[in-house]
Amino acid sequence: MRIVIAGGHGRIALRLERLLAARGDRVAGIVRAEEQAHDLRAVGAEPVVLDLESASVRSVAAVLRGADAVVFAAGAGPGSGPARKDTVDRGAAVLFANAAERAGVRRYLTVSAMGADVEHPGDEVFDAYLRAKGAADDDLRFRSGLDWTILRPGALTDEPGTGLVRLEPATGRGPVPRDDVAAVLAGLIDTPASAGLVLELTAGTTPLASALNTLTHHTG
Repeated sequence: MRIVIAGGHGRIALRLERLLAARGDRVAGIVRAEEQAHDLRAVGAEPVVLDLESASVRSVAAVLRGADAVVFAAGAGPGSGPARKDTVDRGAAVLFANAAERAGVRRYLTVSAMGADVEHPGDEVFDAYLRAKGAADDDLRFRSGLDWTILRPGALTDEPGTGLVRLEPATGRGPVPRDDVAAVLAGLIDTPASAGLVLELTAGTTPLASALNTLTHHTG
């Protein structure tokens, strides 16, 4: 498979790229700066330097054309203000979905956030982040041309992954290692039954393969 990941230098994306390359997929990661390219090559991914805040739908679609699946894992990141939460976490996500449709790529996964809601109240930066993620999720959910899955992880940690998760439409709050988020994304790419689902993810007691099989059983 050929898989393209937006936000290719992120901490989840680099883990995902390594996993996908190791299993034999061809992986491209979209990054903002040429100096990030080395890190992608080190994990087996092809870097594509493109700024999703200023790129056109046409230019992004050209990168996505021929892909079997795409993953939106970009984010404005810590230290950014409300304006960039809107231009990246919402705007770039909508652009990426538009480009996927234009390129004819149906399988689309996005890394959202637990609590994402366009109506989320509050004046803090994190509140703006949740509204931006919620708006991007709503845009995706009303697209008939994409086989989308929205993944909403709990509090992200850099602890080693365990492969034991809770993956359900509603899990309640909880932490989850980035290793396990990446592993779940890799598994969801190969789980067509997850299309059209909004899933929350935390650390749990269910082996990843069993959690994915449960999705297939419940939706198949």
